[in-house]
Amino acid sequence: MEIFDQFLDLFVHLDQHLGQIIQDYGALTYIILFLIIFIETGVVFMPFLPGDSLLFAAGMMAAKYPDSLNVWLVVTLLLVAAILGDTCNYLFGKYFGHKVVQRRFMGKALIQPEHLVRTQGFYQKYGASTIIIARFVPIVRTLAPFVAGIATMNYRIFFKFNVVGAVLWVAGLTFAGYFLGNIPLVRDNFEKVVLAIVALSIMPILWQLIKAKFLSKRLPKGASH
Repeated sequence: MEIFDQFLDLFVHLDQHLGQIIQDYGALTYIILFLIIFIETGVVFMPFLPGDSLLFAAGMMAAKYPDSLNVWLVVTLLLVAAILGDTCNYLFGKYFGHKVVQRRFMGKALIQPEHLVRTQGFYQKYGASTIIIARFVPIVRTLAPFVAGIATMNYRIFFKFNVVGAVLWVAGLTFAGYFLGNIPLVRDNFEKVVLAIVALSIMPILWQLIKAKFLSKRLPKGASH
């Protein structure tokens, strides 16, 4: 429970923690940000890191501490991290995916089956565009390239959508934080802004669940959709 409380505090007060990191570590902050984004997008077992809010907070801190964080360097490094992360996840899924999804640790699946089902649902609906859309959806963001690797999606197609999704995600949220972060309403209500970002991010998942439940009630027993 204490670990959960610490994670929640890190999540909702990310701007304060990131500001402290900048003061304590200076230029090493670039490496820390790079590693967090790379791990969240590149390690299939780590889908819970605060990618969206971290990008927004990084933009805010670049505006607040321009001498310590250059927003263009932040965006460039995190673009590379996001592209490399998805690429590594794709390759991991391609060569080891089928073995990993069957493995269990302490009686539990390494990758939650329901998360895989949701991600596969996105592919069925959006096709290769899932790689772009998933960038803005927690958990699906981490699993999408992994599932693409398992399905052996053509790498050229994957890489194209990988780059486009990374640009929209990293540049969009980082510059949003950079330009909006100094507005008092946003700066003084960071926790609410983070929750709003999360709410918007999970709306596609919620919509899919609601639609699936609604359709299952309307269909007669024994019918499939």
